[in-house]
Amino acid sequence: MNATGKAVIDRFEGDQAVLLVGDAERQLVVLRRTLPKGAKEGHWLRVEIDGAALLSATIDEDETARARQRIAEKLERLRRGGHL
Repeated sequence: MNATGKAVIDRFEGDQAVLLVGDAERQLVVLRRTLPKGAKEGHWLRVEIDGAALLSATIDEDETARARQRIAEKLERLRRGGHL
């Protein structure tokens, strides 16, 4: 059964990439070479998955930028002591 959705590249382990898929952040390990050129840790992807197989992936530049912005804002709050 094919499913489409979003995934984030959590980390690379040698020639493999660990993706966290969907809201449940299900781990999916794929060959690094199956990812789009230029994909890095923290990049968000639009993916099509069949079971444990990655059928297609494209970098979602907008979601990646939003995630980076959220992280930057959280770091700034922590620096200012806004977490207290």
